[in-house]
Amino acid sequence: MSFTFDPLPQPVVGPGESVFAAVGLDHPHIDGMTQGLLDAGGTLALVHDPDPGKVAAFTARFPQARVADSEGQVLEDPDIRLVASAAVAADRAPLGVRVLEAGKDFFADKPAITTLDQLEAAREATARTGGIFAVYYGERLTSESALLAGQLIDRGAIGRVLQVASFGPHRLGTGRPEWFFDPERYGGILCDIGSHNFEQMLHFTGATDGEIVSATVANYAHAETPGLQDFGDAHVVLDNGTTGYVRVDWFTPAGIDVFGDGRTIILGTEGYIELRKYIDVATGNGGNQVLLVDQDGQHRFDATGMTGYPYFGRLIRDCLDRTETAMTQAHAFKAAELSILAQTSARVLAQPPAGL
Repeated sequence: MSFTFDPLPQPVVGPGESVFAAVGLDHPHIDGMTQGLLDAGGTLALVHDPDPGKVAAFTARFPQARVADSEGQVLEDPDIRLVASAAVAADRAPLGVRVLEAGKDFFADKPAITTLDQLEAAREATARTGGIFAVYYGERLTSESALLAGQLIDRGAIGRVLQVASFGPHRLGTGRPEWFFDPERYGGILCDIGSHNFEQMLHFTGATDGEIVSATVANYAHAETPGLQDFGDAHVVLDNGTTGYVRVDWFTPAGIDVFGDGRTIILGTEGYIELRKYIDVATGNGGNQVLLVDQDGQHRFDATGMTGYPYFGRLIRDCLDRTETAMTQAHAFKAAELSILAQTSARVLAQPPAGL
């Protein structure tokens, strides 16, 4: 078996050609989003958050960022082309609409949208302004194993994709902010961490829409935080006849040294691919393992260093060129829509008794 792969991404602009700001630092994903844009050649100019502590931590890592006194200062700056945000989940879409109305593009951490009303407003704003509302679905966009799998699929390694089964366990840990336990603020488990998985279903199958066949959520073991959903799953039938399954949870045990044993299994007509994204349990292989079984045999790739993260450079070029090479707007919104529909239709299997 011999496959050729895409070249590693390089910076796509020079200093000052693509200027961006960070507004809303409530989730640490903002650091990875910022670093990705910088690595692609972007220029970080401003940062704003009402919490001085968060701003201090951000500027310690990115000292080139000047501190803005207000969101308005960022939105009124004519040099800012793109605003990145990892604000509280429920606040991201309203901020995005304000950014678009200010004539700039928006790059939000997932879940970028937590309700159907927010989704409608975001769709209307992009249509009216022509702006980009980009979403950081990092479990594919910054997973070299997932990116390598995409290249293999594009090259016909497993034939036509039939199903994507995606598992996203996470570790709850300590020190989470209060909003993290309020479903009105974080969106619910399928809307929140599940949005990664719905995006992967659409991407790997090539589907553009889908129907939630079944969905469940539960709080099985965290009575002290009744607003938390510690388990969720969903079965999806996609518009091209393929299917998807997602399971997400907060039950990563202490005996594993990563935040979660994220895995994806992609079934095709000519073979299948398994991704062991963050760890290959009980081996020394590390994460980013891509296991391919095809008609010729069994193959393993260590994707580390093989793909880089081309999304960020493509997003920068999309903002400058008004193209859709990083991710189409329809795809970003459809992944959000499916996650919201799964969340709102989910059967509740277990929750703490009232009053606890």
